[in-house]
Amino acid sequence: MRTIIIGLTIIMMASLIITETFGQVGISADSSMPDSTAMLDVKSISKGFLPPRMTQAQIGEIEGPADGLMVYCTTNGKIYTFVSAVNAWREVNYGTGLISPPFTCGMIITKYHMAGSVAPVNKTVSYGTANGIPGEPAKCWITSNLGADHQATARDDATEASAGWYWQFNRMRGYKHDGSTVTPSWTITAITENSNWLTTNDPCMHLLGSGWRLPTYTEWDNVITGGGWTNWNGPWNSALKIHAAGYLMSYDGSLLYRGSNGFYWSSNQGDNTYGWGVYITSSYCDLDYIGKANAISARCLRE
Repeated sequence: MRTIIIGLTIIMMASLIITETFGQVGISADSSMPDSTAMLDVKSISKGFLPPRMTQAQIGEIEGPADGLMVYCTTNGKIYTFVSAVNAWREVNYGTGLISPPFTCGMIITKYHMAGSVAPVNKTVSYGTANGIPGEPAKCWITSNLGADHQATARDDATEASAGWYWQFNRMRGYKHDGSTVTPSWTITAITENSNWLTTNDPCMHLLGSGWRLPTYTEWDNVITGGGWTNWNGPWNSALKIHAAGYLMSYDGSLLYRGSNGFYWSSNQGDNTYGWGVYITSSYCDLDYIGKANAISARCLRE
């Protein structure tokens, strides 16, 4: 064990003592030993730890970030950690105060979505939540589309702000379509794979947090049956306020049927090229086969 007193060469830290023992490092003002479980132990009763501070754009330019890398984002005042398992920066959840209260369905949850491997653009969104949905009353659902600025204003609402973002089956990356341009650029025109939607690719989990996920085929079927949904009136008149948000065509990502048709993924595939999703029009509502390379809307739920 050896103790090093910081000298005149770094006078700004003259009051600190760095203690090294068996490869561990402790930084303190009282010569205390580092905790046995810590590689680096910083002790203070008057100062804090300051991580690197960067804008959102600067964070996005970090090449090959290490798993667990942590930075403070000056763009939105949040701390982010890079999670290599999902190849994405994940927001550290602050909660609503010094101690985060337990989640209760009915709460409004506000999330900052950072553009990257999941969100197509930067956006802060507040989602309403509701349970008691006929067919699946114990589940908690968001009451607007994932990525939408707000809940739709009508069943035929054709605005981008209400539509939110669109996803291809079993793909993390969402797409925004402002009516003329798709963001990011469209690259996947065909999907052929034998897989349901993997948890690691679920945008609900990535954008809303642990526990949130896409509904299964069975959950959607229960809601359609329990609510007596036969056309778009049923979904719209429910607490979910599901509307006709349209979809993006697999060929080039062009926008179709916003305001007249609605499509919402389940997490179950039909076969190698089709996934199951809810399909609604003014005269129809049921689960249908939808081409996996088409990008459609997402609703999220949790237990």
